[in-house]
Amino acid sequence: MPLYQEENPHRGRIEVICGSMFSGKTEELIRRLKRARIARQRVEIYKPSVDTRFSEADVVSHDRNSIASTPVDAAVSILLLAEEAEVVGIDEAQFFDDGLVAVCNTLASRGKRVIIAGLDMDYQGIPFGPMPALCSVAEEVTKVHAVCVRCGAPAYVSHRIVADRRRVVLGEEDEYEPLCRSCYGKALREAQAGEAAQADARGRD
Repeated sequence: MPLYQEENPHRGRIEVICGSMFSGKTEELIRRLKRARIARQRVEIYKPSVDTRFSEADVVSHDRNSIASTPVDAAVSILLLAEEAEVVGIDEAQFFDDGLVAVCNTLASRGKRVIIAGLDMDYQGIPFGPMPALCSVAEEVTKVHAVCVRCGAPAYVSHRIVADRRRVVLGEEDEYEPLCRSCYGKALREAQAGEAAQADARGRD
């Protein structure tokens, strides 16, 4: 699939909404899509089929606002399904394959407004999936912030508070907490100290 194929360069655009968990990414995505529908534009919304936390099909924010969507297994499917759409919404973009970048470029070059929401980093602070590349090719990038639950500063990362080292673990407040950079560093040091103490205790047994 070509990365860029110019067909209608004056109307199409890519907008990215990124940030940590609990920052309002999906809320902002839903807001923009509903405004497009008020303007009588043809809107289609897609999300990765792996995301079934709140609903099998709908896109749902943490505040329980929702909008109907179509779950898809692969990014390329969006190209086929969104042919008639004027506005294309994509939620949880970090879970899609890297082909999502070419898909979004193709949709935008066909004159479609593409609005994407996703985590910019995983729980270790590592750029997540196709999100860094999408931020690079987008006309507009909006970074939203949660509130650090420890000090109240703007959150930097979604810190995982359960013992699971898999990169993708779907969860909510019981599994993650938004932390600023300083509090995240303290949390890592606390975890390392705890692991060292456990290892020392096992060595004495």
